[in-house]
Amino acid sequence: MGTAPRSQAYAHIRPHRPTEPPMTDPLPQGLARTGRTTRVPKPPRERTWKDLSPLLRLLILTQLAFNVGFYAVLPFLAEHLGTAIGMAGWLVGFVLGLRTFSQQGLFVVGGWLVDRHGVRPVVLAGCVLRIAGFAWLGYAGSIWSVVGAVLLIGFAAALFSPAVESEVARQAVLWEQEGRGPRTRVLALFSAAGQAGAFVGPLLGGLLLVVDFRTACLAGAGVFVLVLAGHVRLMPQHIPGRVRTRERGGVRAMLVNRRFLALCCAYGTYLLAYNQLYLALPDEVERATGSQTPLSWLFALSSLLVVCAQLPVTRWAGDRLDLRRSMAGGLLLIAAGFAVVAAARPAGWSGAVGLLPAAGFVVLLTLGQMLVVPAARAWVPDLAEDGRLGLYTGALSSVSGLIVLVGSSATGSLLDLGLPAAVPWLVLAAVPALAVALLPRRGVS
Repeated sequence: MGTAPRSQAYAHIRPHRPTEPPMTDPLPQGLARTGRTTRVPKPPRERTWKDLSPLLRLLILTQLAFNVGFYAVLPFLAEHLGTAIGMAGWLVGFVLGLRTFSQQGLFVVGGWLVDRHGVRPVVLAGCVLRIAGFAWLGYAGSIWSVVGAVLLIGFAAALFSPAVESEVARQAVLWEQEGRGPRTRVLALFSAAGQAGAFVGPLLGGLLLVVDFRTACLAGAGVFVLVLAGHVRLMPQHIPGRVRTRERGGVRAMLVNRRFLALCCAYGTYLLAYNQLYLALPDEVERATGSQTPLSWLFALSSLLVVCAQLPVTRWAGDRLDLRRSMAGGLLLIAAGFAVVAAARPAGWSGAVGLLPAAGFVVLLTLGQMLVVPAARAWVPDLAEDGRLGLYTGALSSVSGLIVLVGSSATGSLLDLGLPAAVPWLVLAAVPALAVALLPRRGVS
């Protein structure tokens, strides 16, 4: 819907002076979507967090808490299913796949519900379901009980994640229109908060597992009880400028929005590349060291890089690159990460030296992630139909998740074909590099 008028979601707001109450009066008419970060005066670096609205702070801290609660439990689920429940390996994989499908695949449903009913009720419903799911999982003792709990946990995320992400994106656009800085800076804070939660969560879960898995599950549920209480108290009943859409037809219009679907495909190649942390990277680490132990250190390296470098990288990119160039640069960095391993494989290095290509891959992949993720999320409001930001935000994850599902199967087959050592990594390098051509070339046609 490249010719769609400026979103009604922003129609009640105009840039304001620091002495005026924010988000109360109309925007000047005629603001066009550009698909790129507006050039605005550069605010003082140390004031990014301080200048955020209370709502944005709540949503960013929510992302941190979500991931702390989630990663305190889920990294240890496979071991629990295999040992405590006694599931076969294929069944463990099936259950984990169900969780991913019930979450990623249903994001588009959650986004549609957000557009229809608003942010607050969808977030609160997601928190309630997540609390119930974690508590259920802690006491689940049979296969079907575990499956029910896991599906509930996944669907809970399919509700609150599109709600939070779409509202953060909308608020980031307002931040940019008010002249406070590029929208990607807000979205970078959001990404960094999520990675901080992903780093802290497993540490918390590991400590709780000293007691047992049930304790970890109940602690995860407790985190979401706090999140629920915070949102009941602090989340506005109606967010100014957020328009609820009751009309039908949004999905049909989205499916013919070629520019948005192109963005989804490009973003999907990033997610497919990121998924190689769990598929191709373990194979490389095992080859180099004969053990999976270094994987945990490489995962920690990735999380710490995002926590420590996301904001400086986004600040640098926001001052120099538009959204398309930021995504293109990120995808090319990811391609370079795969190429590093491909170039080193013929040498057959092993031991600590053999881990250097894998570490280079993780660093380049993470740097590419820091450019791609904020830019993709910042671009969605420019491509979304009026009043459909939740639907489009959810669809970005669902369509990309489908690409990962198909692509991961192909990648697994590629790694098992017995090809020359460098070939699978060269193929994986070509995918994000070619995806650059898919990126929309203009903000609005």
